Amino acid sequence: MTLASTAQTESPGSAGPPAAPVVEVAAITPGATATAERSQHPAGGVPAIIRRRLAPFDARLEPWSWLATAVVVLIAGILRLVGLSNPKGKIFDEIYYATDAHNLLLRGIEWDEKNNTAAYVVHPPLGKWMIAVGEWIWGYNELGWRFSAAIIGTLSVLLLIRIARRMFHSTVLGCTAGLLMALDGFHLVLSRTALLDIFLMFFVLAAFGALVLDRDARRARWLRAVESGLDPSQPGRRHRPAFRWSDGVPWWRLLAGVLLGCAFAVKWSALYFVPAFALLAVLWEVGARRSAGVRRPWRDTFLDEGLWFVGAGVLIGVVYLASWSGWFASDNGYFRNWRADTGQSSLPVIGDLQNLWHYHAEALKFHSGLDDTHVYQSWPWQWLLLGRPVAFHWSDQGACGAPSCASEILLLGTPLLWWSFLPALAVLAWLGLARRDWRPLAILLPVAAGLLPWFWFAQEGRTMFFFYVAPVVPFMILAVTYVLGVITGPARAPAPAVASAGGGAGSAGDGDPGGRTSDRRMIGAIVAGTYVLLVAICFAYFYPIFVGQLLPYAEWSSRMWLGNRWI
Repeated sequence: MTLASTAQTESPGSAGPPAAPVVEVAAITPGATATAERSQHPAGGVPAIIRRRLAPFDARLEPWSWLATAVVVLIAGILRLVGLSNPKGKIFDEIYYATDAHNLLLRGIEWDEKNNTAAYVVHPPLGKWMIAVGEWIWGYNELGWRFSAAIIGTLSVLLLIRIARRMFHSTVLGCTAGLLMALDGFHLVLSRTALLDIFLMFFVLAAFGALVLDRDARRARWLRAVESGLDPSQPGRRHRPAFRWSDGVPWWRLLAGVLLGCAFAVKWSALYFVPAFALLAVLWEVGARRSAGVRRPWRDTFLDEGLWFVGAGVLIGVVYLASWSGWFASDNGYFRNWRADTGQSSLPVIGDLQNLWHYHAEALKFHSGLDDTHVYQSWPWQWLLLGRPVAFHWSDQGACGAPSCASEILLLGTPLLWWSFLPALAVLAWLGLARRDWRPLAILLPVAAGLLPWFWFAQEGRTMFFFYVAPVVPFMILAVTYVLGVITGPARAPAPAVASAGGGAGSAGDGDPGGRTSDRRMIGAIVAGTYVLLVAICFAYFYPIFVGQLLPYAEWSSRMWLGNRWI
């Protein structure tokens, strides 16, 4: 997997993912090492193939890149912020989360206003604290409790643009990914509602972005070491990059731990992403060492990096506990004095942690036993097919110029975009095997982490809802974007293939100085551009039921494409 990750010679402004790594596969036989390649360059310079493998994306501050990013983020922000105060009142689960956020501001804990006692809640506090920020700024009103979700939703578009740009080495593809998410009805509705899932999505995506940056930083470190004359193929510590605080510490990896801790402090389902992200980080570290010529990259990775991985795990736990600071600081939080109330001894600190552990055990029982039927419950195999969206708001009141009217906020993905997800995943899996490219696995693993556990819970009959898929959506959009990049093709014709150790290889451009490649790119760009345009048209058609606009009943009904499944 990692060998192909460096056959990326596209310029930052290219319109597609790097071409299939024909050059690299031809140049490297399964048993070849960087040492053998280095021996073919007696002048002592770093061979071009090793440099390609280790060189990170050159993400200098390009004004055009940031200008394009700003335009897409502005579109996302306008869509999410305009009319945010409508509809009036609390819709769907805002009745819980907006209220909890308000009480966190007042008391530092969730509060049962009806019974005037601490409230029993089953989700960690961080997402509600983030909702509370908006209420602190704008007051306890619709704008206040929806503001943070809108800002975080807009920032997640920014994150996706920059992550996609770095992964695909293309500003065009980065902005395409961001625009697709800006025009996704599912993301739009969550960004305009005071629920927790948009915050969970944001922190999971941010942690992934930090790991992508960690991948580039660690490869750049090895490249600098090799350029300085280091021979990683030799055993011993002196043949490893020298430790420096600037690059010896995997700061981005540690930040990923902090961000995963934040995600975990929003919803426990973030835990499913931890092993997937850890596996990616290990594979990328091993790949960097193998590309540099380390003889035993797996062993050295665990010896050299093991403590840093443990440190990232510790940070997840520390951040999670910190999110409960309000509960720790209170005297009347739910189960805050459980041991004392039940006649058990309670040591300082240890007793507090035991009380919190009991709280979590009870919350886990609640989640495990949640099997009550609900009109909008759905199953994981329905989610990507839009089999059962969730109505957040419905009203038939108001004047719309027709005998009967309807206003609805429906948590529904933009159909054309969402119905592209499964085909894109299939193509992505095939291309990952055919190209030996690192990016398909980087996208597919988080998708699996965010979806497969729910299939397990479905066997137990657990009540589930469509919005549980939220953290997976950015990775689905990355899959679609990758396929669009393949359709448009590389920015220029592939370089001639390098001869393998066993014989010569023909030029990839024999008989075609670039004409056919140019025509293919033009056709591919038209196809990809048409797809994005159709997604935008589809989004515009469904926009009224994403934001609760009042429609004649007939127009509302015409948007219920799957009939009762969407009602």
